[in-house]
Amino acid sequence: MREHNQLKGWSSDENDWNEKLYPVWKRGDPRWKNSWKGGRVQAVLTSDSPALVGSTMTFVVSLVFPRCQKEDANGNIVYETNCRNDTGPSPDPFVYNWTAWTEDDDWGNDSSQGHHNVFPDGKPFPRPPGWKKRNFVYVFHTLGQYFQRLGRCSARVSINTTNVPLGPQLMEVTVYRRHGRAYCPIAKVKDVYVVTDRIPIFVTMSQKNDRNSSDETFLRDLPIVFNVLIHDPSHFLIESSINYKWNFGDNTGLFVSNNSTLNHTYVLNGTFSLNLTVQAAVPGPCPTPSPRPLTPTPALLPGGDNPLQLRDVPDENCRINRYGYFKATIEIVDGILEVNIIKMTDVLMPVPQPDDSVVDFVVTCEGTIPTEVCTVISDPTCRITQSTVCDPVDVDVGELCLLTVRRAFSGSGTYCMNLTLGDEASLALTSTLVSVPGRDPASPLRIANGVLFSVGCLTIVVTVIALLVYKKHKDYRPIENSTGIVVKGKRLNVFLNRAKAVFSRGNQEKDPLLKNHPGTL
Repeated sequence: MREHNQLKGWSSDENDWNEKLYPVWKRGDPRWKNSWKGGRVQAVLTSDSPALVGSTMTFVVSLVFPRCQKEDANGNIVYETNCRNDTGPSPDPFVYNWTAWTEDDDWGNDSSQGHHNVFPDGKPFPRPPGWKKRNFVYVFHTLGQYFQRLGRCSARVSINTTNVPLGPQLMEVTVYRRHGRAYCPIAKVKDVYVVTDRIPIFVTMSQKNDRNSSDETFLRDLPIVFNVLIHDPSHFLIESSINYKWNFGDNTGLFVSNNSTLNHTYVLNGTFSLNLTVQAAVPGPCPTPSPRPLTPTPALLPGGDNPLQLRDVPDENCRINRYGYFKATIEIVDGILEVNIIKMTDVLMPVPQPDDSVVDFVVTCEGTIPTEVCTVISDPTCRITQSTVCDPVDVDVGELCLLTVRRAFSGSGTYCMNLTLGDEASLALTSTLVSVPGRDPASPLRIANGVLFSVGCLTIVVTVIALLVYKKHKDYRPIENSTGIVVKGKRLNVFLNRAKAVFSRGNQEKDPLLKNHPGTL
């Protein structure tokens, strides 16, 4: 172990190890199979790596017991209630009743401290409140040094990384359990951790209407939100001044900010290279002072015997700049920028449907033409979904985005409707509350039927009158002298056509995107 790698509070692995009290088993030793009652214990080692050099890194070891076993409030290992394993229920509720062992075996007496209440190197256990409930010994090992800890089913250790070499390092942990007046190894685990001189950063990119933010493809003319996350679990940089320097690769220049979040809008399509540099001033080692010329003193006059005096050494509390870097290549494409519902209209259906009400929604959008439309109809709180319907919009259309979406609602009441228009790269959303009134016995459908019947009777009467007039006046009359009759005929035809349209919706235009009139989906 080199001196500059010394970890505070850790000991050299050259110290003596009491193998009689803490036996050492290699991997593959058959004794591992019987080290725990009811199966094998697994140890899981995690850390908050990577860590910026000088910060604190924390390691956590958690024990995973065999099925149906757990640690109780007293630190004993017991069987879970109503849990069945391969061996069936056990008459003894305890796997290991260490509380009874310590009471019967003078475990906590001071006279026994020098025998088995010690770590592998002979150091005595610390005795904070509740220490008797800690029945596991954890030995952490890295960089030729070890650290011992008494714990329960998990243990935590933190190290300062000032003296840890840069790059990947290995942490190994051996776990022992109490076994009479000795200890038995039950698990070993190891994991790689990393110490770096670069600030660990992560950048998230999000955008309204972007269909998939993970593919790094975004939409033109909509702002992208860039959020920088600095991995600093020990708050090493909490008092540092941090600057963010952005270059978005679109010839808009360099943006410098002290805010971790920034919005940027690309106005052109294409591929762009994004570069970010994060700068922070952190505590660090002071540079070695350069040799300074000696400063003579009055005592250096002839006959004086005082030694030459050097100037004071600078303060050891220095700060250095650390940097973090992020690069990404993003693609900018066209997409659906906005969607709006501009009109809602009740629809009269030819066949009575007492339970359903049909509504047409006229929808407009900005940007590219959508390829699909989806609606989600929910309760008024928009939480409980009642129906989801999606329709393709697969037609050859012009530049105008205008379509009619027809949806059925089950009964009267208030509904929340989310409507989305999508294409390959974008997904635009709008929401509205729809109020569906209850149907009156004299429903619009019945009124329309009555109108059509009246129109039919009126047609017969007009036809009879016209026949009588024709028989009485057989002489030819120019059409220009019959203007009033023609006009009335036109009005009657218009009236009949409108009434007929109520019963012939199926013959309407099916194009969902029309340049001058919205189609229906």
